[in-house]
Amino acid sequence: MGSRVAAALLRRGKDSALTTIPRLPRGSPAPSPAPPRVGSGSCGGGGGHLLPSPHPRSTGGLFAASRVASFHSFRSLGPKSCFGQCTRKMSTASAALNPTVSNATANSALKLLVTKGPEAQKAVGIWLFGCAAWVFSMVILGGVTRLTRSGLSMTEWKFAGGLPPMSEEEWLLEFEKYKLSPEYMRVNKGMNLEDFKFIYWMEYAHRMWGRALGFVFAVPFGYFVAKGYVTRQLGLRLSALFALGGGQGLIGWWMVKSGLEEPASEYVEPRVSPYRLAAHLTSAFAIYCGILWTALSVVMPEPPAESMNWVKGAAKLRKLAIPVSAVVGITAVSGAFVAGNDAGRAYNTFPKMGDTWIPEDVFSMEPFIRNFFENTSTVQLNHRILATTTLLSVSGLWLAARKIDMHPAVKSLVGSTLGMTALQVTLGISTLLMYVLTSLGSAHQAGALMLLSLMILLTHTLRRPSPALLKSLTSAVKST
Repeated sequence: MGSRVAAALLRRGKDSALTTIPRLPRGSPAPSPAPPRVGSGSCGGGGGHLLPSPHPRSTGGLFAASRVASFHSFRSLGPKSCFGQCTRKMSTASAALNPTVSNATANSALKLLVTKGPEAQKAVGIWLFGCAAWVFSMVILGGVTRLTRSGLSMTEWKFAGGLPPMSEEEWLLEFEKYKLSPEYMRVNKGMNLEDFKFIYWMEYAHRMWGRALGFVFAVPFGYFVAKGYVTRQLGLRLSALFALGGGQGLIGWWMVKSGLEEPASEYVEPRVSPYRLAAHLTSAFAIYCGILWTALSVVMPEPPAESMNWVKGAAKLRKLAIPVSAVVGITAVSGAFVAGNDAGRAYNTFPKMGDTWIPEDVFSMEPFIRNFFENTSTVQLNHRILATTTLLSVSGLWLAARKIDMHPAVKSLVGSTLGMTALQVTLGISTLLMYVLTSLGSAHQAGALMLLSLMILLTHTLRRPSPALLKSLTSAVKST
């Protein structure tokens, strides 16, 4: 029965995947039929929930087929993606286990996030990866908006948005509103209408791109729910991400509003609160990471694991990868405070900060804690230290991975992460030395998000396999 279900499942994918499903040895007794599946009549339906079976031997072929189908759908998303090389290695290495030695019970079978088979799994996966890419572009566009000092050009905010100025009179009206802002009076006094149009269009594009993302997320989500593709677990997770995305617009206006207020001193340049900017950027990072993790969970429900040695090796590396991921995340958030305090335009030297290693005014503010978030010298020094710590941590992770027996694709992924870390540090130093050029600053922000993406992929790949897979691997070891 296990082999028949496996064959039916894989006919929805590619015929070549059939070669990875093991068959019972010639002469062995055929397994007894399993009870009917609960839920959809399709092979992939029901999210992997089965009725208890008195014949645990029959679950081996079904479990193996589920693993092969999930990895096959991951591979079919496109070999030219940014993670293509590593994920192709993972998908081709997902060999099924011998069903004659599998003792996994039906109740412990793999629970998928998407029902209705591999085609539904592929469709939801493509949609989620597309949404993640959209958020990625949103973060980069937001960085360009900030670097071109366009974020305070629109002095009003509407939740649903609206049409841009269409006539010369409407443009002049918007320009008059901007002339009342502290930024115009202290920074851009004398700006002409054409220059104002540029910064206005930058901010308008950023806002409307975010609203378009809400449409791109909500409409397919409703369609997949109506079709019955989405399980309860996935539905709750995506609903939370959608709510966080809606709140992101409010956080963005809350941030912009702080820059429209009169500064405390006439010598202070108007800019948004570094705390609110950090909240806005951190929220964007959280949304992106949440969507990316969910997309990976949809298309790759099991980590690559063909032996207990690889599982144990992944567990060892996971203990190191999780704290390294935290360091990468903290470094990215510290960059938001660098941006909020315009600290990148101070101490444009490296490795020293001016003529000294540590500026004298790093702890000049009271209370003491303010220095870490508002003091330009301290904020930049913290970011330098955290960036160095990130590079050393990822290097240590790479060295540890070389000595651990694990999947070759995981080792390749760790090497890619180290390369991205080195590139990101190089971009950061270049941005500092070139006095924060818009192109370099945007590339540095994109590099931070790319490094986060690689760490998300790594920790997802290193996660603990399901109990069914662990039990099957243990049984395979005992039978040899």
